[in-house]
Amino acid sequence: MEGKYYSNERSVQILISLLKAHNVRKVVASPGTTNLSFVASMMYDAWFEIYSSVDERSAAYMACGLAAESGEPVVLSCTGATASRNYISAMTEAYYRKLPILAVTSTQDAMRVGHLIPQVIDRSVQIADTYILSEHINISDNENRAWDANVRINRALLELKHRGGGPVHLNFTTQYSRDYSVKELPQERVIHRVTYFDQMPIMPSGKVAIFVGAHFSFTSQQEIAIDSFCAANDAVVLCDHTSGYYGKYRVQMALVNKQYSSYDVSNIDLLIHIGEVSGDYEGLGVKPKQVWRVNEDGCIRDYWRKLTYVFEMPEDIFFEKYTPQKYEIKDDFLVRCRKIYDNIKIQIPELPFSNTWIAQQTAHRIPSNSIVHLGILNTLRNWNFFEFSSNVKSSCNTGGFGIDGIVSTLIGASLANKDQLHYLVVGDLAFFYDMNVVGNRHVSSNVRILLINNGKGTEFRNYNHPGAAFGEDADAYIAAGGHYGNKSPYLVKHYAEDLGFEYLAASSKEEFLVNLDRFTDSNLTDKPMIFEVFTNHEDESKALKMMSYIDVDVRGVLKSKLVGAARSVVGESGVNTIKNILKR
Repeated sequence: MEGKYYSNERSVQILISLLKAHNVRKVVASPGTTNLSFVASMMYDAWFEIYSSVDERSAAYMACGLAAESGEPVVLSCTGATASRNYISAMTEAYYRKLPILAVTSTQDAMRVGHLIPQVIDRSVQIADTYILSEHINISDNENRAWDANVRINRALLELKHRGGGPVHLNFTTQYSRDYSVKELPQERVIHRVTYFDQMPIMPSGKVAIFVGAHFSFTSQQEIAIDSFCAANDAVVLCDHTSGYYGKYRVQMALVNKQYSSYDVSNIDLLIHIGEVSGDYEGLGVKPKQVWRVNEDGCIRDYWRKLTYVFEMPEDIFFEKYTPQKYEIKDDFLVRCRKIYDNIKIQIPELPFSNTWIAQQTAHRIPSNSIVHLGILNTLRNWNFFEFSSNVKSSCNTGGFGIDGIVSTLIGASLANKDQLHYLVVGDLAFFYDMNVVGNRHVSSNVRILLINNGKGTEFRNYNHPGAAFGEDADAYIAAGGHYGNKSPYLVKHYAEDLGFEYLAASSKEEFLVNLDRFTDSNLTDKPMIFEVFTNHEDESKALKMMSYIDVDVRGVLKSKLVGAARSVVGESGVNTIKNILKR
């Protein structure tokens, strides 16, 4: 055989590279063909300490003894067929003794399971008390699968010692490659987990930002910790209307990131990720070089595929650890972000009658101390372009990200404090999906619903959605047009009024503005409200597109004016100079 090096199977290279990075060197290997590429790749690497055992049951118990005595993780490797079944007894022992054993059971492609193919068994389910974690590793034949393998293997290796540790399983797919010509392993990204008692890594230099996904409202202690961290490190807090942070360093970058042109403020050297699922697709468009995840669950969440550290600790503890006792307050990054946002915002053109325009007119007029609930996707996107006034809190059902319970969520939240106004902005499909709760006898007068009725799922007709390619045909089965009265002016009116709601309606900008004062009255009224606003998908899509090209249009107008002025003063040579400057 030519070349006694590493297998050209990328998954094998990723696994071995990460074993070495996580300092896992002890191996007990059993003979076989399915695990040959993995074992042979380690065999010529002197870094590994390998032992052989024909009997997999014995091999697994050997691993138990070796792990217990050395205090180090031990890798097991076996072939396909029933080889892995012989690990069960020893892995049960390891489970209850919390021994760090990594069982790598090599397998043919999972799609071959169930087709009477020799030596192929189903390992998709493990006995509960044999492993604390089981991961399936596919063939890494493209970048997406290579990323997936990297994350899953990192997670498995970290779990060996996590919260006391225990045995972990990798069902490892092979291609049976005979090519062992790879002389150097790839430098795989290593993900580390840091707890309160560990030494904290050095924070990299450069632009630092905190990205906050959906999050409960921050305590005063948490907010002080974040504000102090930002002041000391010239950082900002990237938020949307689900983030729950309302401190000094809050910036909403959805409007900036939505622009066709890119801005350097989106290029972040270190992004600190806190919170849960974010529905701010525009805000998620930041481009970090490195991501640190901070959460007490200690789980690996690798949205940007740049994760290097997971800090398993309370957020305020993390930020306090990276805030020196004495520091000079720095806010250059904050000032720059806000300046860019403000410059774009003031140039927003006259928008058509749409959810976007409604958000523009309404967000800043929601009364202080109110709670605003937003429907997913189109509504959340549009309202993220604009800020609420101070002391207005907001949220959205981004956890499961479905349309099926937003009205009920509003009603439930409104019961917590009946003296506090609770608003909801919701599309027609989501409203009718959950409309039964409007008749619940516990509904109070602190509820106000803004229903954007465009007669369909307008998200699917937006210019940038795949459904838009079908034109009017999309309404039948993709955008679900024509249901629920097909924008009837009476259906919701009668339903609302019969249930004791005050009903308002608008089909134009003028009608909307006439009713807006009533809808945003800061005083509790005698009845809950439903304000139904009728728009159309053409205007919705047009408005959204206009919000994407604000800076392009502004620069185009500015360029035209400058070029015209230059031509009259300095001639064509001067014009060329001006054009070259504008390109920079």
